Amino acid sequence: MNLSYPLLITSLLQHPIANNPDQEIIYHTTRLTYTQFYARVCQLANTLTRMGVKHGDTVAVMDYDSNRYLECYFAVPMIGAVLHTINVRLSPEQILYTIDHAEDDVILVHHDFLPILEQIRGRIDTAKHFILLSETGEIPPTSVEITGEYEALLAQEATTHTFPSFDENTRATTFYTTGTTGMPKGVYFSHRQLVLHTLTVTATMGSASAQSFHQNDVYMPITPMFHVHAWGFPYIATFMGVKQVYPGKYVPDTLVELLVKEKVTFSHCVPTILHMLAQTTAYQEADLSHWKVVIGGATLPKAMCLAALEKGIDIFTGYGMSETCPILTLAQLTPQMLTQPLDAQATLRAKTGRPIGLVDIKIVDEQMEEIPNHTPGELVVRAPWLTEAYFKDTKNSEALWAGGYLHTGDVAYKDEEGFLKITDRSKDIIKIGGEWVSSLELEDIIMQHSEVKEVAVIGIDDARWGERPLALVVPKSQTNEKLEKELMHHTKEYIKKGVMAREGMLVKIVFLESIAKTSVGKIDKKTLRALHQ
Repeated sequence: MNLSYPLLITSLLQHPIANNPDQEIIYHTTRLTYTQFYARVCQLANTLTRMGVKHGDTVAVMDYDSNRYLECYFAVPMIGAVLHTINVRLSPEQILYTIDHAEDDVILVHHDFLPILEQIRGRIDTAKHFILLSETGEIPPTSVEITGEYEALLAQEATTHTFPSFDENTRATTFYTTGTTGMPKGVYFSHRQLVLHTLTVTATMGSASAQSFHQNDVYMPITPMFHVHAWGFPYIATFMGVKQVYPGKYVPDTLVELLVKEKVTFSHCVPTILHMLAQTTAYQEADLSHWKVVIGGATLPKAMCLAALEKGIDIFTGYGMSETCPILTLAQLTPQMLTQPLDAQATLRAKTGRPIGLVDIKIVDEQMEEIPNHTPGELVVRAPWLTEAYFKDTKNSEALWAGGYLHTGDVAYKDEEGFLKITDRSKDIIKIGGEWVSSLELEDIIMQHSEVKEVAVIGIDDARWGERPLALVVPKSQTNEKLEKELMHHTKEYIKKGVMAREGMLVKIVFLESIAKTSVGKIDKKTLRALHQ
């Protein structure tokens, strides 16, 4: 008698279908109940099965955040296939590499992204079917051999499907993360890992008095669904059976309109997206006092955090990386911390936070020995949902897991309350005359000046000091010598307080109209270093 109960993504749908069948999932004019959503998951499973997709095959998606993407999140792994979420912001050559490396058998593509496939179509060796994701139901003229349009294909299928049971360690998802060198690296996760990540984050978020996520919330992602499963929150939101709103293409005014119209209470995004929203009149005029937002992907500047708090937004940091599924820590405040002034809260909320359940984090030296609190070292981690390797990449996989812990490459310290603080990426620490200066700390200080819109700090070669910091600043008003002097004085004041090492005064300031970003909205320091060395 086999009494084992595998942890499969299929199990995440059982609770909402039984207990919240009439709750809504919204995309543009489409409004689905969970019952209707499950029927469409079954129809997609039938469509793919009829095309010959079998256990272990790979199905790729190129789409905006939509109900269709969410249907793929479930239907593809639930039939035992692997979901490849393609980063549509990569170059066509990088996208071609990921398609071939992942060995995609079927590609679902939004009509906006057909031009990308048209550029590389003759060199795609593995894909047998292309399914069009159309907003109108029509198939436009294209050199891509379209098997069918998504809605039309689903309409032909039954609304039930008997999903198989299989080993919970079966690979469920794959996506590709860009590094500092070489082509993107494949990161993958099993059913077991995704289910454990979902359950643990649900428990952590649901048990908090603030910075929480619970069944009464309305969820809208503002992190692309191709990026680390939108931080895992679509799985969490579906498991809890909450109302979900999918925004499609990210247009600032539309995002704010949805926040207000659909009464969204929980989202997540990178700092650059929040900064983009904050520049709009709609954001400035909207009442967002019921909005909770997790900031990740890059350091949350204290000035941005404080401005959001003053608007009534419950903003806080989440930390993880592509290889960690991703959530490792959350900056959730205790009831006592919530009584502190907003400035003090902003300092805490902008920290990296404390580990969630089942996460074992250490701050170590180069010998992998743990180091005392308040001493910076590399952050290494173990948890049951970390990627076990890079897909078909033994060399980088061994380096990732050297010493039995996953190496994040982040430099951090831990305070007496157990809060972690990332001080830099190991490759972004600036060594000035033998002393280490954190580019992130210097960025945070400069960002607190009222005339600074954006800032990125990188290290540049210097004949005397070895390196010195270069601050690339996007000002709010016209660039002038007065602002440069103000920023130098502003930085000096923090150095006097002991917040920043005195070597920070060697910073050189350059004003720009904009700062280069990666495909997921992070500041692209690799490009900035190449441009400004």
